[in-house]
Amino acid sequence: MNDLSLQVLGPVAEQSKARVGLVALVVTHNRKAQLQATLDRLLGEQVDVIVVVNNASTDATVELLKAVADPRLYVITLPRNMGGAGGFEAGLRAVAARFDPAWCVLMDDDACPESGTLARFQTQSAQLETAGYEAIAAGVFYPDGRICEMNRPSRNPFWHIADFVRTTLGQGRRGFHLRDADYDSPDPVQIDAASFVGLFLSRKGLARAGYPDGEMFLYADDVMYTLRLTKRGGRIGFMPNLRFEHDCTTYPPDGSGVHRPLWKVYYNYRNALRAYRMVAGPVLFWPVLALVFVKWRRRARHAGADRGVYVKLLNLAVKDALRGRRNRDIGQVRALARSLSCDG
Repeated sequence: MNDLSLQVLGPVAEQSKARVGLVALVVTHNRKAQLQATLDRLLGEQVDVIVVVNNASTDATVELLKAVADPRLYVITLPRNMGGAGGFEAGLRAVAARFDPAWCVLMDDDACPESGTLARFQTQSAQLETAGYEAIAAGVFYPDGRICEMNRPSRNPFWHIADFVRTTLGQGRRGFHLRDADYDSPDPVQIDAASFVGLFLSRKGLARAGYPDGEMFLYADDVMYTLRLTKRGGRIGFMPNLRFEHDCTTYPPDGSGVHRPLWKVYYNYRNALRAYRMVAGPVLFWPVLALVFVKWRRRARHAGADRGVYVKLLNLAVKDALRGRRNRDIGQVRALARSLSCDG
């Protein structure tokens, strides 16, 4: 195991960067079993460097990482939990400081590529770059093969008339996210936004978009990052034949429920409003806010006995989003959830 922590926590020494083809970047926090499965898959794949950002895990994650002897593995140990957003920002900064990768592929600790996916990507990467793609989103599926809804790529409906019409005529989220038929496409499908699960980011794409906003802590950091890349002129494609498996349990697969643990509600809605402001602009944001707030408020019925906690977290999220507050500590949010409910 190699230590990249100094690239994040201290001054970076002058050194020549290692030019590599593909770096896999994984962010983890207290999910040793899922991380083990992801590492097992990556270590058997065609990848030059594997970087794991350990987000101050308190389980046996450190021991797991120390036991890996593969020289491709580099570990960044953060002094506190900075969330997925902070982890990806720290990871990409460290990768850029130490390496010069043609491509990076990003993923959570509970997600991994299907066998052969990384090799298949590398055989097509030069052709994709020639075609002008600066990022590629993989198809993400649940372990049982269903499409993972939280990782379904999208287009900004305010940039595309057809998507805007479908969305405003009642299709809602389905109006601007890719359809099931797009998952059968043999060619890249043009998109504006994607998740960090199975996102292949090129050297040019990283230079154009910069780094994720670590202050977002959790949720929507990936959507805002890829939207920024698109807005700045980068091209993102969706390739469903590059398959990732996402064993996520935070949110019901059908999207009908609420996040668990419940404290995640705060970050989901606060950051979603930041994303809506970005895509809708300063004028249209307000009617969008009115529509989504009613939708989110109605979802409280799915919280059961925690309905009151859900509403308080939702209201706090909206208030902080409108005030531009981005640094509310995770400890404060979890403490609020715990003080109102046994969940969290």
